[in-house]
Amino acid sequence: MRTRFAPSPTGPLHLGHAYAAILAHDMARQSGGEFLLRIEDIDQSRARPEWEEAILDDLHWLGLSWETPVLRQSDNLSAYASALDTLWAGDLLYPCSCTRRDIEAALIAPQEDASVTGPDGPVYPGTCRGRHCGGLPCSLMPRPEDRHLRLDIGAALGYLDHRVDAPDHGSCGLAFLETGPAHAGDVFTSGNDFETRIGDVVLARRDMETSYHLSVVIDDAAQGITHVTRGDDLFAATAIHVLLQRLLGLSTPIYHHHRLIRDAAGKRLAKRDDARSIGKYRDEGASPADIRAMVGL
Repeated sequence: MRTRFAPSPTGPLHLGHAYAAILAHDMARQSGGEFLLRIEDIDQSRARPEWEEAILDDLHWLGLSWETPVLRQSDNLSAYASALDTLWAGDLLYPCSCTRRDIEAALIAPQEDASVTGPDGPVYPGTCRGRHCGGLPCSLMPRPEDRHLRLDIGAALGYLDHRVDAPDHGSCGLAFLETGPAHAGDVFTSGNDFETRIGDVVLARRDMETSYHLSVVIDDAAQGITHVTRGDDLFAATAIHVLLQRLLGLSTPIYHHHRLIRDAAGKRLAKRDDARSIGKYRDEGASPADIRAMVGL
């Protein structure tokens, strides 16, 4: 068994991070397996060395240890580019020049359903779909105004020659939901429409040369991850990742979708909301055992 914890060095760890890290660490150690660390720093505009140092310090304080070397996404850009080349050659990507404002404007049009929200927010209405190059060699971003490369979900499903339905988040009511290579289809729930519920997700941004969905799939394969622990808020994203694994010929890990740690008001903890950091608890005299108790471990 190989598990991993993959924080972004854009702020301090909070209790939700501690829960995810401890869960993945203990799962590996209890089975005699390996626990790996990955620094997800593809967003160089927000990543900071001091936050990475603080993350490592907090994890050590929690009593966690991991295999080396630590994988940093900023060192793995060539692997993402290779995967994009493969998908581009299969005519599964198209360049997109839409801004968020363009998408919002399209979604308020009478013929569009603005209520549909996917793992990346409002489901993309397909404005630039059809701008394929037929698999011919093209630069990553054919025109200066192109901001993204999107996966054509319809073309991808046709490429695989079978239907993959989107997951029903409501079916993830248990603390853990496992899906593995033998039954990867269990990530999806029949009766839902993948294309309308997920949409053509971004796989590369001009300023990053990749995206979360692409990089996490490539990184998990590169690190030989067998079990992925993640919050149940990422259940829909798992559908995208399994699809990409199939398109790229990569193995599918077993996914454990766990409950989220929430504040007193029931809101999930998030850096952007200034969730209380592990460092703050440390400064106030909490012990690693106290942190485990706070998150129910």
